[in-house]
Amino acid sequence: MAEKSLMKGNEALAEAAIRAGCKCFFGYPITPQTEISAYLSKRMPKVGGVFLQAESEVAAINMVYGCAGSGIRCMTSSSSPGISLKTEGISYIAGSDLPCVIIDVQRGGPGLGGIQPSQADYWQITHALGHGDFHAIVFAPASVQEMVDTVTKAFDLADEYRMPAVILADGLLGQMMEPVAFEDTEIKMSDASKKPWAACGHGNKRKHNIINSLYLKPDQLEDNVRERFERYEDLKAKHTEAVSDYCEDADTVVVAYGSTARLAKSAVEAARKEGMKVGIVRPITLWPYPAKEIAEACKNAKNVLCVEMSMGQMVDDVKIALNCSKPVEFYGRTGGVIPKPAEILAKLREMGGKN
Repeated sequence: MAEKSLMKGNEALAEAAIRAGCKCFFGYPITPQTEISAYLSKRMPKVGGVFLQAESEVAAINMVYGCAGSGIRCMTSSSSPGISLKTEGISYIAGSDLPCVIIDVQRGGPGLGGIQPSQADYWQITHALGHGDFHAIVFAPASVQEMVDTVTKAFDLADEYRMPAVILADGLLGQMMEPVAFEDTEIKMSDASKKPWAACGHGNKRKHNIINSLYLKPDQLEDNVRERFERYEDLKAKHTEAVSDYCEDADTVVVAYGSTARLAKSAVEAARKEGMKVGIVRPITLWPYPAKEIAEACKNAKNVLCVEMSMGQMVDDVKIALNCSKPVEFYGRTGGVIPKPAEILAKLREMGGKN
C-alpha cells in the first residue's frame, strides 16, 4: 500500500472514484458534500475525465442516466434534500438496469433541516430510494480509509449486477481529516465496449442496444422485475458485510453503523473496562442487510442496543435480523446532534442492570 497522507473525507472519496475508473461526474453543490464537486472540477480534466455541474440535482441524475447507458463509469454526489430530488432518476436508472455510484453525505432533516451530520436518510436509501420494485447496493463506511476502499467495490458491484450503488456517509465522515492510502497508483479504465448491453458505438458488429425502462405489457415487465430480483438474491448470498468485536461472551450487543459505530465502540470498550460484558457489531452493507452476521453476533446476548444518529430508523431491521427473539433497545440523537460515547455508556450501564 502507498504511503498514507492526510485527506478530508469528501476529497478522498473523489480521488478514489477517479482511481476506480470513474470518467464522468455530474453534480450540484450542497453542504456538507461540496468538496467532492470542488475537488473533481479540478482533477477530472487532468485525467481525461468530464466534470459537469448541472443546473439542479434533477438534471444531474438524468445526466448520470444517459452516461451510464453508454457503459462509462459515472457518479454523482449530494446531501439529503438533494438525494430526495434525485430519486425519480435513480428509479429510471434501476429500471433500465444501469450501473452508477451515488454518494450521500447526510445532513439533518426533514426539509432543509441543518448542515450537521445525520443518519436520518437510512429509510430512504435502504427502503424507498424511488418508486417501483428495485434495490440499490448500500455501503456504510466508518472511516475515511474505508470510504476510499469502498468506492472501487461500489463501482465493481454496480457493473457486475447492473444496478446503482450508494455510499452512505455523513457530514462527520465527509468533513473529517484522517490518514489515507490508495491501494492502486494506476487509474483503472472502464471499457464500455466490453459491456454488451451498452448503447455505444459498435461499427455494425452487433444489434443496436436500446436503454429503456418502459414495458407496456404487464407480463413482460413482471419477467423483467423477476429477473432483476434473481440478481439481487445472488448479491445477497455473496456480498453482505459486517464486522463484530467482543461478541462471544456479550450479554449486551450494540448494533451501529458508519461514524456512529466508532463512537459506540469507544463506549463498548469503556464498558468492558468496567467489567460489563458488551460487544458490538457494525453493518458495512446496509443493503443487502447482513442479517445472518448480526444474528450470529447476537446469539449469546440477552439484549441488544441499536445506536444511531436518527430516531431509530435501523431498529426494525435489527429486530427482523434477530427474528424478534431478543429485546432491542434504542439510543440516538438527531437533528445534527452527535451522540457522545459517555451517553452511550450511560445507556449500557442502565441496560446492564437489567441483565
